Amino acid sequence: MHVPDGFFTAAVSVSAGAVAAAGVAVCLRGARRELDDRTAPMAGLVAAFVFAVQMLNFPVAAGTSGHLLGGALAAILVGPYTGVLALTVVLLVQALFFADGGLTALGVNITLMGLVTVLAGWGVFRLVTRFAPGRGGVTAASFVAALLSVPASALVFTLMFWIGGTAPVEIGTVAAAMTGVHVLIGVGEGLITALTVGAVLAVRPDLVYGARGTARPLVLRGAEGTRTVTQEAPATRGGGLPFLLGGLGVTLLLAGVMSFFASPDPDGLEAVAEEQGFMERAADHLLGDFALADYGEVGGIPVGVAGVAGVALTLIAAGVIAYAARTRSRA
Repeated sequence: MHVPDGFFTAAVSVSAGAVAAAGVAVCLRGARRELDDRTAPMAGLVAAFVFAVQMLNFPVAAGTSGHLLGGALAAILVGPYTGVLALTVVLLVQALFFADGGLTALGVNITLMGLVTVLAGWGVFRLVTRFAPGRGGVTAASFVAALLSVPASALVFTLMFWIGGTAPVEIGTVAAAMTGVHVLIGVGEGLITALTVGAVLAVRPDLVYGARGTARPLVLRGAEGTRTVTQEAPATRGGGLPFLLGGLGVTLLLAGVMSFFASPDPDGLEAVAEEQGFMERAADHLLGDFALADYGEVGGIPVGVAGVAGVALTLIAAGVIAYAARTRSRA
């Protein structure tokens, strides 16, 4: 759902850029409550993982594909503030090095794929876990939150395009088309998110931010009567080097090998834009001649090599952002 240059007027692009900048500034401040020596490495891994999985377009309908947005996943694993920062890093790397998502549309993409998906996903997740505690509830809530975050983002895009798109559209028709295809993509997003969160819960539940405070109550009975306590996942000192290395290995496998098998079909936004007649409004990317553009296609670089390079760039950028957030927290 990366928006290209040319879809929006200058006024909307600038306004979205201002919203995105304000949102990132708030998240830089808020992330100080989420980042520590244990969670900062996890944040970098989550950003790299989202980058890798976004390369894996999966078919959702005839001639249409989708890919993970990752807002709900990032928020659940590392917290909503850090989740927005992780998505911002991914979008910056994609726009600057891979010509994926327009430069003038960067604020639009951060707003749609970062702020909206995290806010919608985290809100739904917290609501569901109130009624379904425990690990099973966290996993189920992850699926629902991720599923709903995708059409939420699609609807906000439709509203923004209606307000300041560069082509006239029938708002009802475009909204129906965007919602329909992105609900299907949301199902894939939900499955990926639930499987990922469930896997981390099984190995390192203490590293799942969204699982904090969601343990089922345990009733203890003894001679002095009964009392109810909660069992939280034990914290482990450090980031858990074996877990981080294993996660990085999976991320590199996805970006370096599985990316060769991604669906070549247009994604949901591109398919709707072609169907509704505003795809021709897309402008050429200003960095479209860069060697890594289109994930190596422009420079003749194998997609797997480009993917591994993207993972490395994302890890570096995420480290810089995490350092900035933590430094600001000490100021």
